[in-house]
Amino acid sequence: MASKKVYELTQSGLDQLKDELTHLKDVKRVENLEALKEAREQGDLSENADYDAARNEQARIEARILEIESILKNVKIIRTNDDSTTVNIGKKVLLHFVEKNKDVEYHVVGTIEADPKNFKISIESPLGRAIKGKEVGDLVQIKSATNKQSNVEIKAIS
Repeated sequence: MASKKVYELTQSGLDQLKDELTHLKDVKRVENLEALKEAREQGDLSENADYDAARNEQARIEARILEIESILKNVKIIRTNDDSTTVNIGKKVLLHFVEKNKDVEYHVVGTIEADPKNFKISIESPLGRAIKGKEVGDLVQIKSATNKQSNVEIKAIS
């Protein structure tokens, strides 16, 4: 028997998923049903682009609802241990990229919450795996997808 994937989320990530699910069910579904109704009223459905678009949107909405519901059934909330001095999910870390002489603060999150543009990195990303369990002052080497190595120093954890 295959084991189910467990999704590690912070409380914030869980709240965001619940909000998205509510929005999809209470707003997007209703809007989509109205769009389908309007498209049906246009007549012949075989060549009705609006109807096809509304059906495609309906499929996307329903698929996302199912995906979120599946995640919520298999979620593990990661509680940040404020006393912990090591990098893990829920922690903010200030990293110093040695070669670039640049400091960047990241929030370490589960895979589902990852959003690199907003400095949220997955614990399962190459950077996340490299710094997981490390402490302030540790220097780690990170290998990128292009095999480029970088040295990163952990300056702060909060």
